[in-house]
Amino acid sequence: MENKYPKYTFTWIGGLVLLAGLFLGTMATSFFNVFWMFTFKENLQYKDWFFMLANAAGFVTAIAFFDFFIVRRTTGKKLNFNFSPTNFYTYLLIFPMMTGMMFIAEFITSQIPTTGPFFGKYYEFFTQLMEKLTDDPIVMMITAVICAPIFEEIIFRGIIQKGLMNKGVEPWKAIVSASVIFGLVHGNPWQLVGAVLLGCILGLVYYKTKSLLLPMLLHGFNNLCSTLLITYTKSESFAEAFKIPEWMILGMGVILFSLFFYLFMKKYKVHYSEL
Repeated sequence: MENKYPKYTFTWIGGLVLLAGLFLGTMATSFFNVFWMFTFKENLQYKDWFFMLANAAGFVTAIAFFDFFIVRRTTGKKLNFNFSPTNFYTYLLIFPMMTGMMFIAEFITSQIPTTGPFFGKYYEFFTQLMEKLTDDPIVMMITAVICAPIFEEIIFRGIIQKGLMNKGVEPWKAIVSASVIFGLVHGNPWQLVGAVLLGCILGLVYYKTKSLLLPMLLHGFNNLCSTLLITYTKSESFAEAFKIPEWMILGMGVILFSLFFYLFMKKYKVHYSEL
């Protein structure tokens, strides 16, 4: 039976194609805003939904560019992913494992300075930037919990990680590489650490289950927790929300992650295929 999923590879050319699509998609929304300003005398950049639109346009164009210029030209097939669900037991393993890594990532991130001649100014700039993105909690929720997990998982796990593995890169190297790129694009050290660690879990789950739906759900779960913490506690910290020290968050994270990682990797013998 012929595999319906194209066996494309990811190279530096594919990376440039993704960047070109992202740039052109973002520029298209900017030109639309300029047209709207001249025609209706209104700047859409002050609209909360416009940030969501611009973000989605960039990702969609990047994916479309990779599909047209790389996948279809090298495989003769269109870009296609496995989004099938899995049995309930799998979810009982991967969500606690993800939660454990979220706790570990928070502890490590909390060790990065937020004061000083370099980190202080950078952290202040980053904080002000995040506050200006949107004041609408609904738009923030849709962007972070729905749009970002879908588009980012398609690009970082579905295109980059899978493309590297199709190229012959060892799975663990492909997972780490995609996760490091995922962390770097966040553009700041406080999100980079968490993005790399959590990206490794997302990549591992994708590699084991062959379904892009699961890392999307995990990604959405992580962003949902972060969004709720920011919205209701004004801090992206479980330790502050639970009123406990960071070392306790680390301890709980290590226990949760170690236990469910062991069960997922060693005891869970279900074999998934992508046909």
